[in-house]
Amino acid sequence: MKKDLISIDDLTLEQIMEYLDLAARVESIPDAEKASLLPGKLLATLFFEPSTRTRLSFEAAMCRLGGRVIGFSEAANSSTSKGESFSDTIRTVEQYADLIAVRHPKEGTARLASEIASVPILNAGDGSNQHPTQTLLDLYTIRKFFGKVAGLKIALVGDLKYSRTIHSLCHALLMFDQVSIRLVSPDSLRLPSYLMKAAAGTTTTFEEVDSLEEAIAQSDLVYMTRIQKERFPDLVDYEKVKNVYCLDAAMLADVPEPFKVLHPLPRVNEISPDVDATPYAGYFEQARNGMIMRQALILDLLDARPEPRSTI
Repeated sequence: MKKDLISIDDLTLEQIMEYLDLAARVESIPDAEKASLLPGKLLATLFFEPSTRTRLSFEAAMCRLGGRVIGFSEAANSSTSKGESFSDTIRTVEQYADLIAVRHPKEGTARLASEIASVPILNAGDGSNQHPTQTLLDLYTIRKFFGKVAGLKIALVGDLKYSRTIHSLCHALLMFDQVSIRLVSPDSLRLPSYLMKAAAGTTTTFEEVDSLEEAIAQSDLVYMTRIQKERFPDLVDYEKVKNVYCLDAAMLADVPEPFKVLHPLPRVNEISPDVDATPYAGYFEQARNGMIMRQALILDLLDARPEPRSTI
């Protein structure tokens, strides 16, 4: 039976921890050895939306495992621009590839692809719904920085309404014990209520706070997000909130050393470049971890997990 990764909700906490452990194992393998893990395998990247990190990290992951990549980077470069249906695109591409990564602006398209295809499907982001590979790399990054996820105080800042990254991460954090989540957003971009209601019966707590400064003082890490212009139906509403939060180095003057700033990128004005030189900037390592986690996911979905390395 084929494996897919469509939603973080499809995974148990045990499966999530297995992926984090697998990513750590993959990271420990020398590049020369990794390059022989998937000879002759082919990944198709079907990106109907623009992407830099997600698409290139998928492609780098596959190439560094010894495989190859085909695909397109926007819908205009595919036959959907000629009127081909999404279903026909998937049925065609599965004839050429061993697995497919799909990004699409419409929610539910990755699930549809998994129901159609006979090869594994990886959801690389569907509308404002879910981004499970980003969530797994975020959890991997958090665990590398802090040695754990459970018990942390995490601030989520910016676009909490439309951000599929935030939605997926919240779903995952509900599975961990004693996570405290601070929410910082304009009224128009608050976290959907269903996510806050989902915390009932868990040990995860949500709290809305008034300012970024307050969130920083109360948290172990701050996860910044871009206000997404492309998600707004009315650009007037976007203009009202586009620069509402901007984190700079001065705001981090009193934080403890383990503190980290994460961001799925791209950033616009929400993190000042002067944060980059501080020990708190974790977002570029976070981007690197995207390649590592996606290597782990590709290996798992192709049933090619490397054996644990001997400690002798």
